[in-house]
This record gives sequence, C-alpha cells and structure tokens, in this order.
Amino acid sequence: DALDANNAENVLSRTGYVIMYAGCPIHWISKLQTEITLSTTESEYIALSQALRDVIPMMALLVEINILVKLHLPTPEIRCKVFENNNSCIAVAESTKFTPRTKHIGIKYHHFRGFVKNKSINIHPIDTTEQTADIFTKPLEGNLFLYLRKKLSGW
Repeated sequence: DALDANNAENVLSRTGYVIMYAGCPIHWISKLQTEITLSTTESEYIALSQALRDVIPMMALLVEINILVKLHLPTPEIRCKVFENNNSCIAVAESTKFTPRTKHIGIKYHHFRGFVKNKSINIHPIDTTEQTADIFTKPLEGNLFLYLRKKLSGW
C-alpha cells in the first residue's frame, strides 16, 4: 500500500507492505519512497514494485530449496498472490503497454511484469478496509486498526 504525500513539509509518499508465508508475516516494510510521485496510482505502483522486489527472490529461494531437498514429490508451482486496493495500479501492472499517463514511470518499476504475464504473480483487488498493509502507511481509526492487527498477527 502507499499513502500519498499529504504533508506540506514532506512530499514523499509512504510505502508499506507485508509478505506472508503460510499465514504468517515473514517480512514487512514501512518507509518513505525515494521519488516524488504525481498520482496515487504511481505511488501505489512504486510500492507494489518495491514489495515484489522482495518477493521474487523469495520465490526463487523456495524453488531452490525444493531442488536441494529432493522430497520426491511433484515439483510445486511457486505462485504469489498480491492484494492491491488501487484498480488503476492493477491495470498498469497487468498491461504490457505504456500509456501517456504512465510512460514516465521508470523502467526500474516495471521489472515484475513478466511474472504477472506468466501468472506466477497474481494481483487481486482488495477493499481498502481489508488492506492489511494500511497498518504500515497511515493512522487508522481504532476498530480498523484492531481488525487489521488481528488479521496480520492473529491477536
């Protein structure tokens, strides 16, 4: 998730994401983005790209572990399910073309499109009230915070 800059003193957006494995959080980040973004879509796309920059090596590690351990089981397909609450961001991620509104986004953020195209990474829309990463990017109303905390950590 990303929070657009809403502070006159700081024009950078905040990125937040959590990587879950078997229902448990194994890696999470909350930090300012390094570039000024022109739209919510762009800041969400940069946050998505940064999250997938961490996920893709983890997927490769799982493949390598399967090869090394040799469990004599069928080779598992390593897939990643990503939840994104910005439909425009999903459209940019799933598109193979640049549009006039997105062509300025640096090539460094498009690195994961091949994984989306071959379906090893699937991006699913999620309602903002269900977006666990919001806990890392913005202050939340009490009940929503408690709900997302429970969803994230189980308590």
